[in-house]
Amino acid sequence: MAGVLSRRRVFGAACVLFIAGCMGGGRSPEELSRTASWIDPDYLEGHGGGGAGWNQTDLVGVANQIRASRKPADGKLPPKRSILAISGGGSFGAYSAGILCAWSESGTRPNFDVVTGISTGALIAPLAFLGPAYDCQLKTFYTTLTNDDIYIKRKPIKALFANSFADNAPLRGQIEKTLTPDVMAAVAAEHMKGRRLYIGTTDLEGRRQVIWDVGAMAVRGTPADRQLAIDVLLASAAIPGFFPPVPIHLTANGQATTERHVDGGVSTSLFMVSPYITAEERATLPKNWLYGSDLYMLVAGKLYSDPAPVVPESLKIAGSAITTVLYAQTRGDLQRMFTLTMMTGMNYHLASIPEEYDAPTDCTEFNPIKMLKMFDEGAAQFRAGTAWRSTPPGVGKGEASVFRSKTQLISGGVSPMIVDPAPHGLPAKTEGGIPIPLDPFNKK
Repeated sequence: MAGVLSRRRVFGAACVLFIAGCMGGGRSPEELSRTASWIDPDYLEGHGGGGAGWNQTDLVGVANQIRASRKPADGKLPPKRSILAISGGGSFGAYSAGILCAWSESGTRPNFDVVTGISTGALIAPLAFLGPAYDCQLKTFYTTLTNDDIYIKRKPIKALFANSFADNAPLRGQIEKTLTPDVMAAVAAEHMKGRRLYIGTTDLEGRRQVIWDVGAMAVRGTPADRQLAIDVLLASAAIPGFFPPVPIHLTANGQATTERHVDGGVSTSLFMVSPYITAEERATLPKNWLYGSDLYMLVAGKLYSDPAPVVPESLKIAGSAITTVLYAQTRGDLQRMFTLTMMTGMNYHLASIPEEYDAPTDCTEFNPIKMLKMFDEGAAQFRAGTAWRSTPPGVGKGEASVFRSKTQLISGGVSPMIVDPAPHGLPAKTEGGIPIPLDPFNKK
């Protein structure tokens, strides 16, 4: 009995992980009333003026100055490169697909030098890599498939003693339809031109990210390499506990071994790899050869989880906490990418589902009606010119940390930023009772 209870706890924890592992979610009127944006009108007292007048918007300005300083001294701009990084998010990948298809319609979509994908982003990546000619296939995948096309749920008792809650054999079949021999040949041709396609997974035992070069597999062109690519895409989308790990057989130091790989989002939400350059190019390019290049990031979900009531049960509490951690990890990865663009002089472009959009609550549900709405939302955002932002999470309205020193609060309709307290304890400048952040470069 103790063994069964132990397995139930393990299975329950796995279910918490897969439930929390998807970004996004809608909010009800009741949830709106529970938002954490309520703030202390005198919050500057709560941190003693820490930051000396600096706020996160000011730091972005400094970052832009650093970026500008990376411009080659001779004024000659290096060839412009473009990198696309696509995050996980299950069925919410429909939003990313919508942006890509509308981008193609505009005629401005780059022929990306590098495409990287994680989880559902791994399923999108090969089609995005090959360009607009594959948009129809991309739209079909994210607007017509159902749960039955992706997985088969196990019966509760059977799932208790299995390695996953669901069987993802149908998803393998979908990937096989995508990575046909002809598609692999097309990927190989682009790889030979110097373009790169990378997919991220997580080595379950090694507990770290593994980046797979799918183009190199395609160039080798054997049936075994195609199966390896299929395994890699399946593994990248294998939500732990919900889908089983994917065994990948390899030889290390002459010894045959088997690694088990799961969702790439376990180790990182999205990633970039610099473009490939030849030795001859490296000899002629300036030191800051990425200056002016573009990094595009598609997040299949929102940057901040919608507030929601939490049932006072252990698994519900754990699930809410894990969701918070995963959203924070994504924002941390996006902030890391912002730092990389700042140091290299690249341009930063981030797209995610808008906060106000009433997104579904479950990214493991493949409902064609809901996915079509998300696809259309992504397309509409691109057409309206509102899809991209050039700043990292944390600097937008309502995105900064909330400062409090008491429990008498007001509605947080502004982004609470670190402000400079008035000298000698005098009240800071306010507007409608809200402290006004001071400009550290021109304090008035």
